[in-house]
Amino acid sequence: MHTSSTSNTLNLGILAHVDAGKTSLTERLLHAAGVIDEIGRVDAGNTQTDSLALERQRGITIKSAVVSFAVDDVTVNLIDTPGHPDFIAEVERVLSVLDGAVLVISAVEGVQAQTRVLMRTLRRLRIPTLVFVNKIDRRGARHEGLLRDISERLVPDIVPMGTTRGLGGRDGAFVPFDGGDTSFTTRLVDALAAHDDALLSAYVDDEAGLSYRRLRGELGTQTKQALVHPVFFGSAATGAGVGELIAGIRELLPSQGGDADAPASGTVFKVERGDAGEKIAYVRMFAGTVRTRDRLPFGGGREGKVTAVSVFDRGSDVTREGVRAGQIGRLWGLGDIRIGDVVGVPDPEGRKGGDGRHHFSPPTLETVVVPTRPGDRGALHLALAQLAEQDPLIDLRQDDLRQEVYVSLYGEVQKEVIQATLLDEYGIDVAFRETTTICVERVTGSGSAYEIIDKDDNPFLATVGLRVDPGPPDSGVEFRLEVELGSMPYAFFRAVEETVRETLLQGVHGWDVGDCVVTMTHSGYWPRQSHAHGTFDKSMSSTAGDFRQLTPLVLLSALRRAGTEVHEPLHRFWLSVPDDVFGQLLPALSRLRAVPHTQTARGASYVVEGEIPAARVHELEQLLPSLTRGEGELESAFERYQPVRGEAPDRPRTDRNPLCRKEYLREVAGVRR
Repeated sequence: MHTSSTSNTLNLGILAHVDAGKTSLTERLLHAAGVIDEIGRVDAGNTQTDSLALERQRGITIKSAVVSFAVDDVTVNLIDTPGHPDFIAEVERVLSVLDGAVLVISAVEGVQAQTRVLMRTLRRLRIPTLVFVNKIDRRGARHEGLLRDISERLVPDIVPMGTTRGLGGRDGAFVPFDGGDTSFTTRLVDALAAHDDALLSAYVDDEAGLSYRRLRGELGTQTKQALVHPVFFGSAATGAGVGELIAGIRELLPSQGGDADAPASGTVFKVERGDAGEKIAYVRMFAGTVRTRDRLPFGGGREGKVTAVSVFDRGSDVTREGVRAGQIGRLWGLGDIRIGDVVGVPDPEGRKGGDGRHHFSPPTLETVVVPTRPGDRGALHLALAQLAEQDPLIDLRQDDLRQEVYVSLYGEVQKEVIQATLLDEYGIDVAFRETTTICVERVTGSGSAYEIIDKDDNPFLATVGLRVDPGPPDSGVEFRLEVELGSMPYAFFRAVEETVRETLLQGVHGWDVGDCVVTMTHSGYWPRQSHAHGTFDKSMSSTAGDFRQLTPLVLLSALRRAGTEVHEPLHRFWLSVPDDVFGQLLPALSRLRAVPHTQTARGASYVVEGEIPAARVHELEQLLPSLTRGEGELESAFERYQPVRGEAPDRPRTDRNPLCRKEYLREVAGVRR
């Protein structure tokens, strides 16, 4: 494989269910490219991308990591991502910077819950994806049956790129198809013609005249459009099939150039802290160039001076004067930067990144973190705030009244990692309260409220009227105006919108309110006024603070009139059990409020698919071994929210929304009257 310097870059994600072999494949790719002399092992803790001590101890990837290698004239920035579902937030952030992906599947375990979640998201975002079936050297490895599973349970538009020989042994090999294999070309035509009528017509008119070269070119085109997904088999442990995968990466996935002279545009997908505690931002550049000493705008209003830049190149990051279009770099000096920030201007071509939307479900669990030593409370909050910078979905919440800190979680493993990180990196020993489920609130009707300046008992120098209406599913919060934009200073409108979004983080029952439209129906203010001697009189002039303090009062009144309903997270589950215990399974599922949708006999087993409240998944996991003699297999993933049955649970209030009681507002503003 020839390597050279290049202006074309491919930002490639390696994704998989945990233990499918992503990190091992990364090591093999780096070795094949000549970046490393020896292949590290996950169990030995000496891989290139698992650099955290905790990753090496546990043998799992916790943080995404970037390494670089060259394939012919293309520089590949390879991003190794966590496979465990508790760390899906790391994958979430990587998706916005990818040009293509390799989805790794174990030839033994096959299609698993996280595999389906990942592929569903890759397809929704139209990220070109190759499938690599790993571990063909392991006993129990499958080929044809696994291809059927991939087609039926994962994605139908697949193109097997070869077959296997010696499956299940150390001599297992991948044998690629070529143009002389008529069964391959026929399958290729079938897959490609489903998306290209011209190709189908050419095949019908002159089958012999449709060259393999044209088919191969069309395969590359459709793969880059995320219409079809080539499938390779191999072994990261032995190297089987890896050469063919590398050739597929070069041929079938899109590399990017970009205009390095255009206005700078990029997105931040990772933030970490250096040895001195300084922030380091990982940025994918879509256009332009960011250089050392540049004054760089980011995050819609903030700005900072770049003090240093490094770019990933041949296995490591190296100091450079700048990072240009298509590349991934690390930036120093931007102290206020956050994950998801757009740097420079928004991407001119409207590609992924910086839209703030989540591609996976939010965390559905929450717990209180308690320091073992009471004197560590202040240090704990600071440490968790720094961890939340690196993982925004931790969603740190503080209850000042109870002096408690809440964090959001995806699962118990993430809780253990947070605990170990706090002890190892900050010297803070913590315990956790019982994990509870995070619900959401949904608006059920329409409701309005308003407060007029200097009328009734309005204590603030502001007029705010708001109407709340239900929005479409997964639409988030939309803010609209029914008043003239010029009717008061723009800063006051901005204060209202920002406060609306903050207030909706804790609704009537204390849960996050989403999928709604908030419309401002009334506005008014007192212009800046001064005494005769020219001094500004705050008691006679409206400020943004008046609008920030009045808005929660009005919004909560409107929400109560509209009505909200508490919804709990629901998981879709896939369960395989021996057929002789199937009769005992259904009553157990019923007790856990699980609803089976399909029940299918497969040999000596039954496969049950259905839905179960997220709060009961852990109970099902604990029950399954005794119920099935240890032979049961369970997979689950977030599916949707459903209304809570019975009395809706309230969430404890925190400082996220302290200004939601009218009595408190009146008391705070009493001096204004």
